Amino acid sequence: MCRFIKYLVVVLMLTANNLYGQDSSRRFSFEFYEGTFNTAADTSIIINSSLKFSSAGINAFYNRLNAGKYQSVINDLLNFKEKYQLNDWLYYQLIRRTAQQISPKEDNYGNYTMYKWFLLSKSGYDARLALTTDKIIFYVYNNEDISDIPFFMIDGKKYMCLNIHDYPNTNLNQDPPVPVNINMPEAKKAFSYKVTRMPDFTPENYIEKELQFTYRHKVYYFNIKLNPDVERIFTNYPGVDFESYFNIPLSKETYGSLIPLLKKNTAKMSQKKGVDYLMHFTRYAFLYEDDNANFGKEKRLSPEETLFSKYSDCDDRAALFFYLVKEIYNLPMIALLYPTHIGMAVQFDKPVGNTIIYKGKTYSYCEPTPQQKDLQIGQISAKLKKIPYQVVYQYNP
Repeated sequence: MCRFIKYLVVVLMLTANNLYGQDSSRRFSFEFYEGTFNTAADTSIIINSSLKFSSAGINAFYNRLNAGKYQSVINDLLNFKEKYQLNDWLYYQLIRRTAQQISPKEDNYGNYTMYKWFLLSKSGYDARLALTTDKIIFYVYNNEDISDIPFFMIDGKKYMCLNIHDYPNTNLNQDPPVPVNINMPEAKKAFSYKVTRMPDFTPENYIEKELQFTYRHKVYYFNIKLNPDVERIFTNYPGVDFESYFNIPLSKETYGSLIPLLKKNTAKMSQKKGVDYLMHFTRYAFLYEDDNANFGKEKRLSPEETLFSKYSDCDDRAALFFYLVKEIYNLPMIALLYPTHIGMAVQFDKPVGNTIIYKGKTYSYCEPTPQQKDLQIGQISAKLKKIPYQVVYQYNP
């Protein structure tokens, strides 16, 4: 009888533990580019009440999360980041997706933003929150040259706004955000916008796009594999410095569908003719349209976005031309920024035509954007010849 009672007690205890275990956490699982992210959020960090837009409200929210069992979620995020070699921008997209699972943006924007801030901060990044009259603003410490998004300074450190896209047509100078002071000693790292690796997307998720252009009376055809997720990755990507922008790579499948074919097409050409071929490819394989007409604002496309987009402008083509010349010939190059245009110049063994001397090296101008005339290497359009320019990026292999 005693053995039976002991057995019954054990069964009841296990049953109770299982029941409570089921209620003590919420599991989340979603596809994230090349992998599946899995985590479980303990109910101690699930907050359904609305966040009050006040310093006291944010502090109360933080204290509740900080006292809860959050570390397993942070560990899962960081382990996934390391496994798939996510740069900071992609890691932030993972955090956005996780916050969306815990507290959907459309249901409670304040809580959603607070979760993003908490997860990014607990991952070691120096992120901050600030309040306007009716908005919660999310910033992160960044020491790079970023344009077109608001920032504020604290003790000589620059903090870039991560959620300004959620407040279109908002001028924060008219209602300056007031920082919310919360001490989080582990949040020290600077956030980087550099994208040096694209995910290895599932091959089945690619689509094919046909491109063609004519070079020296011969038509060249390309069936390029492209992934729609690339456009989503860069939807809210800011204007980074030209070095960061020019060095955004292609994804694996897109690279494999384009670069080997370009190498094959240029294999029997001289170096200069091959660069001329690449220049004409970036100039004529895509339709031109100014960003304001295309997007309603200035927007720099990554090389893969340019391949995907129906229209592109001079920034996009300069970046794509740079990438192609770097991958196929790996020649020294400079980017020349004019008031309303950007062009490229390449260093050859022997200069061609109009040259630019920069830091003791001689470069030949290469125009990757359509002009009124079909410019050759070393030719500059008449409207640019007397216009001052600035060298914004120099590449030395």
